[in-house]
Amino acid sequence: MAETMVTVVGNVATSVDYRDTAAGGVAKFRLAARARRWDREKATWVDGPTSFYSVSAWRTLGANLAASVAVGDPLMVHGRLKVREEEWEGQRRTFVDIDAVAAGHDLTRGTSAFRRATRPEAELTERQGHAAQREMVPEAVPAGGFAG
Repeated sequence: MAETMVTVVGNVATSVDYRDTAAGGVAKFRLAARARRWDREKATWVDGPTSFYSVSAWRTLGANLAASVAVGDPLMVHGRLKVREEEWEGQRRTFVDIDAVAAGHDLTRGTSAFRRATRPEAELTERQGHAAQREMVPEAVPAGGFAG
């Protein structure tokens, strides 16, 4: 079965909850998205109903979201759509989740300053360090540039 990918533009509705798990860190929050349309009869913009999505972002994306996003921020989230039904307070309820693969501030509503995340350097064993140094020997690169 093919995955359904969606891009949702909305506002962060809850604080980002970041937790470390055995599978890697995960950030979870709710995203509120409201459709707006132009009402010709009233000559004004009209808000439609609000849809809420539970967003999960794993590993680096989750850590970066937790460090960058606050309640109320305009956000664009792209990811896998998952719809599930559960029994909740005696009633069948439908929940819509997004497993995010990319996210960022909605720059139509403000500015943002990007800072590249730094990756921690993995500690090399002495054997790995010598192997890495051998791979970086200048003679391994042809005089005309990199082989491609």
